Amino acid sequence: MLNSLSGRFLILTTVFVMLAEILIFVPSIARFREDYLLARLERAQIASLVLLADDMLEVELEAELLENAGVFNVVLRRDAVRQLMLSSPIPQPIESTYDLRMASAFVLIGDAMRRLVTPGNQIIRVIGEPVREAGLLIEITMETAPLRMAMIDYGVRILLLSAVISIFTALLLFAAVRAFLVKPIKVVVGYMQRYAAAPEDARSIITPSAGVTELREAEEALMQLQTELTHALKQKQRLAQLGEAVAKISHDLRNILTSAQLFTDRIEMSEDPLVRRLAPKLVNSMTRAISLCESTLAFGRAEEPAPTLTMMTLSEVIEDLIEAERIAVGDDRVEFVSDVPAELVLRADPEQIYRIVMNLVRNARQAIAAAGREGVVTISAFEDPEAWWISVSDTGPGLPKRAQDNLFTAFQGGTRKGGTGLGLAIAAELAQGHGGSVSLRETGAEGTIFDVCLPKGDGTL
Repeated sequence: MLNSLSGRFLILTTVFVMLAEILIFVPSIARFREDYLLARLERAQIASLVLLADDMLEVELEAELLENAGVFNVVLRRDAVRQLMLSSPIPQPIESTYDLRMASAFVLIGDAMRRLVTPGNQIIRVIGEPVREAGLLIEITMETAPLRMAMIDYGVRILLLSAVISIFTALLLFAAVRAFLVKPIKVVVGYMQRYAAAPEDARSIITPSAGVTELREAEEALMQLQTELTHALKQKQRLAQLGEAVAKISHDLRNILTSAQLFTDRIEMSEDPLVRRLAPKLVNSMTRAISLCESTLAFGRAEEPAPTLTMMTLSEVIEDLIEAERIAVGDDRVEFVSDVPAELVLRADPEQIYRIVMNLVRNARQAIAAAGREGVVTISAFEDPEAWWISVSDTGPGLPKRAQDNLFTAFQGGTRKGGTGLGLAIAAELAQGHGGSVSLRETGAEGTIFDVCLPKGDGTL
């Protein structure tokens, strides 16, 4: 209860109301003391009027008048004459004199607080103005014990009333907080718990309904987050199903390609010069296809093999790739140019480097073909003291804005209509396996350039 939001709000409200009442208590006590003294002055003035009506009063009647007024003597100044109207013996010397005619609020508060904390009974003189202008000045002497007791009684009543008001106010605020804050918050928490239990169930997505602006904003933000997360989970589920399907297809395709690879052995024995020239290319393509199927199966098991790093001559791999692409194109609309130094040797996995460059080259070729114009795809490479660099540039139309925003994201970074965006995602992942990266250097109407960085040494640049 006390650890809840409403419980703590109840306690704080009670405390704050009590503090506010204490701040009110001080001037209230000062006001009560002033009214008490003014009432004594008024009573004393009424008692003195009896004497004005009858100059000769019996001693018993005078004592009774003073007792009813609660004073020891009364001095009235009329017509510039100061006259002792009523008097009785004063039990002890006068301790202090208080003039109520020009006293400020701070003076009255200070006098009241000192009287409240001063025990015992003292004799004080009080000076004030007569009511209804019945004279110039009235002065009385009185004892302080009854005044202090009346102030204490008044203060206790104020504090009790303040406590009742604060508790009542706190209970009302407690109920209001539970109705307008705690209950809507519990509704939000309930939606969050149900969503956590079944995030794929769209029925657990919150529907904003709070009347409080801040809570409604929180509900709308939560609804947006849940909606986006649900869509992401569904997409991941579809990708997982697609991956499972691809793994099954790759399993069967690997078996088919293995059989086809056996048939190519006989093709190599053909006497036809063209067949004999193309047979090794066919064997290499079949080998790479089988290797890709095996890698796909490994990826489906979350066991993507690490690259097998060897010292390789990059130009040999690039020449092999360019010749395969020329055969795939079958016309002269796209020209492939290799600007790779023959002596450049790097430490990498030849098959994975082939796949990295192949995906970049194929994307470039397809972009040029989609634009319906002739173009050139250039592969260049160089090394510096820290890394090997491979660049693939083309004279295509450049990448669209959507493709640039999701460049290396599978199924979102496609650069052409119908594309899946897998090529760049695969290239980036394989480069990361070498400790490197694939990055877009520039793109525009003049063409596009991608850079592949393969760090030397321990893989840090």
